[in-house]
Amino acid sequence: MSITTKTGDDGETGLLFSRRTGKDDPRIAACGDVDELNAAIGLAKAHLQNTEFAKKLTTIQQALIALMGELATLPEDTKRYAASQFDKLTAIDTEKLDEWIGEMEGGGLSFKGWALPGESVPSAHLDFARTVCRRAERSVVAVLRTGTLADSQAVVFLNRLSDLLWLMARAVAKAPRKEQLA
Repeated sequence: MSITTKTGDDGETGLLFSRRTGKDDPRIAACGDVDELNAAIGLAKAHLQNTEFAKKLTTIQQALIALMGELATLPEDTKRYAASQFDKLTAIDTEKLDEWIGEMEGGGLSFKGWALPGESVPSAHLDFARTVCRRAERSVVAVLRTGTLADSQAVVFLNRLSDLLWLMARAVAKAPRKEQLA
């Protein structure tokens, strides 16, 4: 089967449960921003191979895939999605981010003033992922305001994730050069 389906040639795209919507739908924009965030995190992860951060970033990517599933589900299919075998973004995912933030802050990571991205390649990628995360958060808020995405952890998760990515970037930038993976 070819990746080219031609079903989007008319300006529409597929959602879960065989639904269709316009490619300019705020839900699709949010899904795309979360997908871009996932790719940006993957780029950061590629520069942090074999580290604890890489393991955490993989866990985060899996949560983002669950979020994309939530975004790709129309309100009339919410019950169907809840009953499906698809992974779902939950409060536990956000609690994990809070735990990691607490560990980093409790480990003595401190900062003063503004951070200047680019201290190292991995930290720059983490900072870039953070800015993409903020955009994804704004896009998800736009979908929430339409009233078509109820009971979602998405905004809280993305808000917390941007904080974690900021802390990770500072920790990587602060590490001695020989310990950084480029």
